[in-house]
Amino acid sequence: MERDPAVPARREVLKSVLGLTVALGGGTLPSTPAAQGTRTGMPPRFMYVGCFSTKDRGRGEGISLYRRASGSDRWSLVEVLKEEVNPSFLAMAPDGRSLYTVHGGIGSHASAYRIDGETGRLSRLNQQPVKGSNPVHLAIDASHRFLVVANYATGGLAVLPINPDGSLAPLSHLLELSGTPGPHKQQTGANPHACPFDPTGRYVVVPDKGVDRVVVIPLDTASGTLRSADQFSAAARAGAGPRHVDFHPTRPYAYVINELDSTITTYAFRPDQRVLEPLQILTTLPARFTGDNTGAEIFVAPSGRFLYGSNRGHDSIAMFAIDDTTGELTSVGWEPTQGRTPRFFGLDPAGEHLYAANQADDTIVIFRIDQASGRLSPTGEILRTPTPCTIVFR
Repeated sequence: MERDPAVPARREVLKSVLGLTVALGGGTLPSTPAAQGTRTGMPPRFMYVGCFSTKDRGRGEGISLYRRASGSDRWSLVEVLKEEVNPSFLAMAPDGRSLYTVHGGIGSHASAYRIDGETGRLSRLNQQPVKGSNPVHLAIDASHRFLVVANYATGGLAVLPINPDGSLAPLSHLLELSGTPGPHKQQTGANPHACPFDPTGRYVVVPDKGVDRVVVIPLDTASGTLRSADQFSAAARAGAGPRHVDFHPTRPYAYVINELDSTITTYAFRPDQRVLEPLQILTTLPARFTGDNTGAEIFVAPSGRFLYGSNRGHDSIAMFAIDDTTGELTSVGWEPTQGRTPRFFGLDPAGEHLYAANQADDTIVIFRIDQASGRLSPTGEILRTPTPCTIVFR
């Protein structure tokens, strides 16, 4: 791991906000609201699904709202916000009152919505430019005052303040990333593919598909800027294409799914000590599979016992058990997603079900998670929605 000297210093300074004082110790990670998000708790009543809507990307209509009365009921469609173009990733405010999206492909802005507490229906608050193109991911910081957006095509991270009513203020900080492109034809420069916060809520962790590097950048909550001078990083294998990352809920480990070579890397992760150290690299594919494939999404179960990654090509969820002492993975097997191109999948807040979004076959297939083995089994419930690419729960 090393500091990347090529990233320029911050451009603007925000007004002061309350800083987060949680410290990351050597063995156990604290559980913070930012870390938990919507991934622990009761079965959700509402589900929001973003779908690609432009002709070059898919057949969707925008953001769909599904509702159910209890965890044992089936989901029913409530409404579709058809005016939303390519809502390619969604983020729920920790208080459940606001929803945010970025608009992938030709998009260059982020949108904020107010959520009706009783019906779950959305009404747009506003939109703000992100000063970049093809924003692909977004995350809310631990103070709940800033939204960070990854601009894939233009290789930057944008910071947008969140107003008290949940709306977005104009962009206040744009951090441009750089580095040496990897050898794959898709790697032409910096391409940050995700920007989640670590479990302390203090560090943005950025898998950069274009330059084969995972970058860790602190967010200064006193000024609201990304502290580029204090960043550190770890190199991935050449041509791996780091795509998404998730974290063990209580232990100092991070897991990155690499898109281009269909692998998962386990890292020792202690950001206060500037540690991001590769421990293990495993394939997401069965030994006998010889077809084309790319890795897509990754999630650690709330229990910290299992990890899941999606394969586009093999069209499966790769299942792994996590060693609590070493953080290393052991394959549990593969579960077909019953559809093509599972670009996204998500776990419900209780960690009891996995929702596989089959982008090419217009389905969301729901699986039950065996809490003892980590294996998946189909529930039989399949939602028909055109080109699904992101899901959040409330």
